[in-house]
Amino acid sequence: MKIFNHKKIIAFGAFVSLLSACQVTDLAPVDSFSESSAFQTPERLELAVAGVYDGAQSGFYAGGAVRGYPFGSAHLQQGDCRGEDMVSVAAFYGITYDGTYDATTPNNGFFWQTIYAMINRANVVIDGIRKAPTTATLTQEVKNAYEGEMRFLRAVGHFYLLNYFTRPYADAPTTANGGVPYRDQAIGTSTGVSIDQASQVGRGTVAEAYTKVLADLDFAETNLPATRTGTKLITRATKGAAIAFKTRVRLHQNNWDEVIKEANKLVPTTGNLVSPIGSYTLTATPMGPFGSANKSNTESIFSIENNDVDNGGVNGAAPTMYGASTAGGRGIVAISPVIWNQPFFPANDYRKSSDMVVQDGASAAGRGAYFSKKYADAVNRTDNVPIIRYAEVLLNAAEAIARSTNKVDSRAVALLNAIRNRAVPAGTGRYTEASFATANDLIGAILNERRIEFLAEGIRWLDIHRLAKDPVFSTGGIPEKASRTITFTNLYTNNPATTYAKLAAIPYSSNKFVWPIPIEEIVNNPALKDYQNPGW
Repeated sequence: MKIFNHKKIIAFGAFVSLLSACQVTDLAPVDSFSESSAFQTPERLELAVAGVYDGAQSGFYAGGAVRGYPFGSAHLQQGDCRGEDMVSVAAFYGITYDGTYDATTPNNGFFWQTIYAMINRANVVIDGIRKAPTTATLTQEVKNAYEGEMRFLRAVGHFYLLNYFTRPYADAPTTANGGVPYRDQAIGTSTGVSIDQASQVGRGTVAEAYTKVLADLDFAETNLPATRTGTKLITRATKGAAIAFKTRVRLHQNNWDEVIKEANKLVPTTGNLVSPIGSYTLTATPMGPFGSANKSNTESIFSIENNDVDNGGVNGAAPTMYGASTAGGRGIVAISPVIWNQPFFPANDYRKSSDMVVQDGASAAGRGAYFSKKYADAVNRTDNVPIIRYAEVLLNAAEAIARSTNKVDSRAVALLNAIRNRAVPAGTGRYTEASFATANDLIGAILNERRIEFLAEGIRWLDIHRLAKDPVFSTGGIPEKASRTITFTNLYTNNPATTYAKLAAIPYSSNKFVWPIPIEEIVNNPALKDYQNPGW
């Protein structure tokens, strides 16, 4: 059974592919509700909301193909292939991995287009919710909860746009036209907002966009339920998801006190690490949120749903892209020897075990590389795609505490160990306060742990981006990477001195550090045509 099909349940003239080509399509399908009636009952409103999640999971690619854009899987592969800890062993993500993109590159363009299409769908639903009559069954509380979901998705979409198409918050956040358009008006016949009017929204500043992201997340936190059940358990936004995502946003602002404030809503300061909101807790092993438990576990806070008929397809779904060819996948995005051979990733780490990784044969598509087993269903491609886990909230809090206190803080060490200790045997590789001479040593260990824990989850780029201007922990740009054309069989040595062919680093000063705004947007949008990212 298909999870949802927005083409069949929502007509709204405003449900358009927003602004990339500035064309409105499929204004009034015969098998859909009119704008005036689409939000009149809880049942119809539920369908409308489901349609926005579908837009997050399976936006179009290249005229109708589905490749998991933007959040059904594509953000994972794009985030990993922008960094150095995963390696694209094929040409499939070669443009992203090699840094040879430009303003016409389809992967970048469709990332922009599908996010804004999802955002407009969310805005249409928000507009419909606000105009719908309040009734005994469609109460104001119910309406606010649905709006909270839409504003959560809108915030997530804009946050990712900021991380791919703008410089980080730490780099001149108030520079005019340095942000992305924050679209919070619905385009459609009932709203009275045309595409031409909407296109007048300029880039604004990075700081302004972050303020609006946080306002949306605050509204979501206030109005969303704390828990859900059944198939919605981790695939529909909750109060905890809004709070968790705020810890990430605040981390990108280097606002350590606000990270701690938000994290404290989910992370107890004493006792067991069971969240008082949502009852989130770490699973017993790092593999716990994945594999057969992918759709129901205590650690996943928010994920995007996939099933056997609605997924990223063979050219996009996480299990096909990250799965070894010898295990039924396509062997496209592998774990790089860059991270494997780091001294902070010990050989006996559970995340290096056969439970979590598999090696392709040298003659297979992956050319002897190691592949993640986090996404298991390469046949039906049903794996949900993680957006944020409780493990990240703990590490966000640990980093913020260490930075805020500027000392080897016992709570920060304990939060780091909560992640670390489930992955390494007792007596080896575990930390105590004595392991760190300074706060920077502790912060470095936390950042290293993120690189290991979130392999194949698209987070590496987010960290490279936010840390780019950090005076101590910046990579200086996009780090050098293993060449994707080499044979990897004998390169996983657990020895950082191992040599192999590499791609040169891209310095932060390069225009390639951020993606160019897609050429279609520059050509068609008068508010942006003079404000392409510098160097493009």
